[in-house]
Amino acid sequence: MSFAIIETGGKQYKVSTSKILEIEKLDAKKGETIKFNNVLLLNDDQNTEIGNPSIEGATVEAKLLDNVKDRTILVFHKRRRKNSRKKNGHRQQHSKIQITKILAKGGKIIDEAKIVEKKKFIKETKKDKKKTEKK
Repeated sequence: MSFAIIETGGKQYKVSTSKILEIEKLDAKKGETIKFNNVLLLNDDQNTEIGNPSIEGATVEAKLLDNVKDRTILVFHKRRRKNSRKKNGHRQQHSKIQITKILAKGGKIIDEAKIVEKKKFIKETKKDKKKTEKK
């Protein structure tokens, strides 16, 4: 099983193809392809390549699924015996991505995801069938 370790948003993530991650918010639109050039480690079934600090020429491609907000975290400040209280809430923004390709130095594809589009299945009711038959 091949995987890579990338760095984005000050954090490191171990990624493999078709894996869905929540990372720090990226300035991109929904459905765009994002390239991560800061690859720290590449591993396929035969070889392991470690960067110093990163591997030049290696990239990881991902598809931006959505920009979402995390759950609310309450921030409460209280100064005792002064009747002073402050209550705030915070929702951190995240980007949901799906890893599509892991590329080595020369653009050689190490692993690629097989993306299957979901088809909407609309069930016809009896009334709809009768209407189409009358026409």
